[in-house]
Amino acid sequence: MIKEVRLPEVGENIESGEVVKVLVSVGEEIKLEQPVVEVETDKAIFEVPSTEAGTVTEIIVKEGDEIKVNGVIIKVETEGVGPKAEESIEEPPESETRKSETGPDVPIKEETTRLFPETETKIEETHPEKIPPASPSVRRLARELGVDLQQVKGTGPGDRIIDEDVKAHAKSIIISRQPTGPALTAQREMPDFSAWGEIEVKPFTKVRRITADTLSHSWNTVPHVTQFDKADITDLEEFRQKHKGRIEEAGGKLTLTAFLIKVAATALKVHPQFNASIDMAKGEIIYKKYYNIGVAVDTDRGLLVPVIRDVDKKSVAELAVELTEISKKARDKKITPDELQGGNFTVSNLGGIAGTNFTPIVYWPQVAILGVARSSLEPVYIDGKFKPRLMMPLGLSYDHRIIDGADGARFMKWVVEALEDPFLLALED
Repeated sequence: MIKEVRLPEVGENIESGEVVKVLVSVGEEIKLEQPVVEVETDKAIFEVPSTEAGTVTEIIVKEGDEIKVNGVIIKVETEGVGPKAEESIEEPPESETRKSETGPDVPIKEETTRLFPETETKIEETHPEKIPPASPSVRRLARELGVDLQQVKGTGPGDRIIDEDVKAHAKSIIISRQPTGPALTAQREMPDFSAWGEIEVKPFTKVRRITADTLSHSWNTVPHVTQFDKADITDLEEFRQKHKGRIEEAGGKLTLTAFLIKVAATALKVHPQFNASIDMAKGEIIYKKYYNIGVAVDTDRGLLVPVIRDVDKKSVAELAVELTEISKKARDKKITPDELQGGNFTVSNLGGIAGTNFTPIVYWPQVAILGVARSSLEPVYIDGKFKPRLMMPLGLSYDHRIIDGADGARFMKWVVEALEDPFLLALED
């Protein structure tokens, strides 16, 4: 039987992705769950596993293609019993579809009825080439922002219009309608650096572009304040070293980050204004009753922030195992968009690399983030004597619209005291 492997639903509001790499070839014998392609969305890059085992007979997509959710990736000859591939899906009437050279079939009547109601017949029968190449999700975004796709230059494969093109065009319109000033003027044209020596130019990856857009939005939207402190983690480190072997036997790694996310979740319960988001348009504060913590992970594609859910309901041991697994998925390109969403608070631990402190940027729409630098031995005056203690530098950045300085100080004090008493954390199972 010939069966089809399709792109599954990969996350909320995600309708398509770009094929980054094809991992199989025609004639290859593949196993169930074997990765067949790498797909990139505006949330992540991940591998799509095969839902069939057998011989690859046809590869439908190629690198650079935009593929919709439920779109066919490959066809596989299997020995199982089931309906033939061509009978597995009911095709729409021929009159309601159009073959596109830049993507999958597009339901013309549905799209043109919404986009161009007064010229539906003209577009469908006379000028089909003038329909801008874009996916339904991009067209919907354009409608929501009031952007005319005819005026947008596509930067996707085959000049296809993607989300970022629509957003950039909308931003350019907004800037053009506002008075100019230091914060509103567009970036000046870059000089020709090659005039002074050899250079190499590389385009943004999608992950890097999304990171840049997200952090720029956060920096321009959130009035940041950062407070610093240090926690004496001498006893915590001794506790970690004593018990790390038990966690390794369970398949995890007992890092300081596992303790940090447990402390953060518990702190959010005590200080609920840190577990919130602000809707300035509606004049509302949304307080969340769940405790999901994002963890910054350094990958070869840039910074990713997978989310550990329901941290308050898990022990440090369970968190250590889950953190190990999800960090590996992020680095191995197996993370899904859903696993990068829904965080309430973020922990960014650079202690394994270097640094004495840093000021992390709040990850909007969250209102706070905890940055952790490298711990070091310092002389601390205790009971009339200087003693060597392992001190961890902490930087707490927060949204000053909802969190006052005194709130930040109290939150940081709570975090420091929890880290300095690891035995209390052990009781949080």
